[in-house]
Amino acid sequence: MPNKIFVIGLPRTGTTSLCATILELGFSTAHTAYTMQTFNDAQVIADTPIFCDFEKLALDYPDALFIYLTRSLDRWLPSIKQLLNRMFVNVTREDGGFNPHIKRCYQAIFSPFTLENINDDNFLGQCYLTHQQSILHFFTQQYPQFKNRLLTLDISNKSDMARLTSFLEIPEPKCEFFHLNKGGKVTAWKDIKHPLKVESTNNGRIDKSLY
Repeated sequence: MPNKIFVIGLPRTGTTSLCATILELGFSTAHTAYTMQTFNDAQVIADTPIFCDFEKLALDYPDALFIYLTRSLDRWLPSIKQLLNRMFVNVTREDGGFNPHIKRCYQAIFSPFTLENINDDNFLGQCYLTHQQSILHFFTQQYPQFKNRLLTLDISNKSDMARLTSFLEIPEPKCEFFHLNKGGKVTAWKDIKHPLKVESTNNGRIDKSLY
């Protein structure tokens, strides 16, 4: 069983659903990580800042595995657009808002982070493709020896459960992928109660430096 598993799909590609599924498979899991304690305690970590920092993590954790989640653009675009509009003020404000790790990652992936851009399907689609291409380039061209450390999944494909468990070298369960946060919801992870769930912060506090 691998030491660390990083989920590097962008928001609204099924990161919460995959994390909930992986909890049931027996892995300690954090959906986002903002303290070093979280990085130490969780075997699986997704979302912020993972999708932004996968290159550094691949080098810092040489035995780690990476799961890249994909989603069809026709489904991803309206979902990410809704999320980014909700987040806009707290991502861009200088006098508070989201913690600096969230701000850095969203401003990096969706740059320049403007209202016009986050409502432009062409802009968002290009952000998705740029992120995807950077992953494929890193794992297959820049570091071809890392190729076997990467699994690409689409949780809407039932057959991908077998691919996931094979990648993780565990028995295939009878259950299917969870499908959470439908209809634009984003809070499903908060409601999950599980002994293997790892908190992202220390009672709301973060570490200024994670690496």
